[in-house]
Amino acid sequence: MSDETIEAGSESASPVKRLLRPVRGRLGVAVGLAALGQVLVLVPLAGIALIAKLALGEGAGDASGGIWDIVFVSLACLLIGMALLTAGELLAHLADNWLTVRLRRSMVERLSQVPLGWFSDNASAKVRHAVQDDVTTLHELTAHYYTTRGRCVGAMAVSVVYLLAMDWRLAVLSLLPFPLFHLIFGAAKKSISEERLQDFIAGQNRIGNAVVEFIDGIPVVKAFGATGRAHAAYRDAVDGFQRAFLRFTGPLVAPLANANAIIAPVTVLAVALACGAVFVRQGWIEAVDVLPFVLVAPGISGPMMLLGFLGHAVANATGAAGRILALLETPLLGQPAPGAAEEPRDAEIRFEAVRYAYDGKGDAVHDVSFTLEPGTVTAVVGPSGAGKSTIARLLLRFFDPDGGQITLGGVDLRRMAPPDLYRRVGFVLQDVRLIHASLHDNIALGRPSSSRQEVEAAARAAGIHDRIAALPRGYETVVGEEVRLSGGEEQRVGIARAVLLDPPVLVLDEATAAADAETEAAVQDALSRFARGRTLLVIAHRLDTIMHADRIIVMDRGRIVETGDHAALLARGGCYARLWQAGAYGDPDVPQAAGLEVQP
Repeated sequence: MSDETIEAGSESASPVKRLLRPVRGRLGVAVGLAALGQVLVLVPLAGIALIAKLALGEGAGDASGGIWDIVFVSLACLLIGMALLTAGELLAHLADNWLTVRLRRSMVERLSQVPLGWFSDNASAKVRHAVQDDVTTLHELTAHYYTTRGRCVGAMAVSVVYLLAMDWRLAVLSLLPFPLFHLIFGAAKKSISEERLQDFIAGQNRIGNAVVEFIDGIPVVKAFGATGRAHAAYRDAVDGFQRAFLRFTGPLVAPLANANAIIAPVTVLAVALACGAVFVRQGWIEAVDVLPFVLVAPGISGPMMLLGFLGHAVANATGAAGRILALLETPLLGQPAPGAAEEPRDAEIRFEAVRYAYDGKGDAVHDVSFTLEPGTVTAVVGPSGAGKSTIARLLLRFFDPDGGQITLGGVDLRRMAPPDLYRRVGFVLQDVRLIHASLHDNIALGRPSSSRQEVEAAARAAGIHDRIAALPRGYETVVGEEVRLSGGEEQRVGIARAVLLDPPVLVLDEATAAADAETEAAVQDALSRFARGRTLLVIAHRLDTIMHADRIIVMDRGRIVETGDHAALLARGGCYARLWQAGAYGDPDVPQAAGLEVQP
C-alpha cells in the first residue's frame, strides 16, 4: 500500500494491519503524544503527596518556598500534558480522516471496475455496510482506540513506577487486585471461540440485509396482505442474532462482574489503606507515606477496565477490515493494457462458441454461436431459464464468457475499454434504475456534458418530454424527492438515455415486461423510432412483440435449438411454434399485435 491510495495486497498480515499501514507512522506518533501527555497530567497527584509530606513533616514552616515550586511544576506539567493529549487526538483524527477518504474512494473506484453482474449477486445492504458502517467501525479504532490505549498504558506504567519508587513492598501489596483481574478476565476471553465471534458478526449482517429487504418489499407486502410472512424473515434474523449474542456474551457475564469488582477503585483503595495501616503500625513507614498509594493506586482501575473493554473495538474492527478488504479484492472486469485497446471496424456482433456458467456450476449458455449483422433486428426467445438474459448480459459485459469469445466489429470485447464498449452498445433493460438526481442528470448519465437541447431532443424521441415539461421544475425535478415516475415512465427515461448516447448497437432485454397496455404501446413506439438503422438484439417473452424481426433465435436449456424468421419457425412446428401456441396468440397466420416493428 502506498501513502496515497489504499490497495488490497496479498500479505499475510491481519486485515487491520493491512488497512492501517499507510497511517501507521502517524498513529504511532499520536500514541506517543497521548502516553506522554497522560504521564504529565498525573504529575499533580505526586505533587499533592509531596506537598503533604513537606507540610506535615519536620521543618514544615520553612517549606513554603518548596511547596510553591511544586505547585508551579505540577501546573506546568498539567498544562503541557493536556496540550500533548490534544495534539495526539488531533493527529489521530487527521490520520483517520485521511484513511476514511482513501478507503471510501478506493472502494468506489473498485466497484466502478467490477463486472456489472457482480451487483446482481451481492445485496445493496452488503455494499452499504462495507462502505459506510465498516469504515465507521474503523474510525473508532483509528481515531480513538490507539490514543486511548496509549493514555491507559502511560497512566498505568507511570503509576506503577511511581508507587514502586515510593515503597516497593507496599506497592506490590496494593497492586495485587490487578494481576487477579487479568487471570479471571483472560480465562473468560479464552472461553469465547472464533466461531462464536463470527456468528455474532454474521447475525448483525443478516439483520441489516433483512431490514433493507423488508423496507424495499413493503409495497408488495401491503398489496398482497402478506404482512406476517414478510415479518418472518426479519424476526428470524433478530432471533438468530439474539441466540448468537447470548452465545457470545453468556460466558463473559459472571467472570467480568467478578473481575470488575476486584479492581473497582473502592476495592483497590481498601487494599491500599489496609496494607498501609499494617505498615504504619509496624513502624515501617510514616502515615503520610500512605497518601501516594491512596491517591494513585485506585486511579489505575479506570485505565485497566477501559483496556478490557477496548478489546471489543479490536474484534469489531477486525471483522470490518476483513469485509472492506474483501470488497477491495473483488475481481475486476478484464481491461486491455494501456494503449492496447482496439477499435471495432463496424457494428457487427459475433458470438463464437460462447459458454458461461454461474458460480461455475452447469452452463447457463453452452456453445452459442450467431452473428448480428449491422442494421438488422435479432430476437432471442425461449422458455424461462433458457439463457436469453444471459446472452444480453454477456454482450453488455456484465461478466465475461468462460469459453469462446464475443466480438464487436472484429474486436474481442475483452480487448475493448469498457467506456468504448458502452459508447457503441446501448441497452434498455427491464429494471431501469434512476439515481437520486434531476431528470436532466438522469437522462444525461452516459453523457454528462450534454446540453439541455440535446437532452430534450432525446426525451422527445423517447416520448417522455411532455411528462417532464408538465412538472413544476421540468427537467430540474429531482427523482424520488419531487416526483415518482411510473414503471413505463422510467422505461422511457431509460430509452432517452440510450437515445442521447446514440449507439450503433442496441440491446433490449424485456423492456416492456412490467408495462400496462397503454404504456407498452408508448414504449414500443419510442423504441421502434429509435432502433431504425441500428443493430438490434431483443430479448422477449412475448412472441407477438418480435414477429417482424429479421431473425429469431430460439434457445432452450442454454443452447440454440432453432433460428429463422417468424413464418419459417411457425411452419417448422418446433419449439417456437409450441411457444407461440402456449401464448394463446390465436391463428398463427394472423398477427395479434404490431409489436416492435423496426425498419432496418
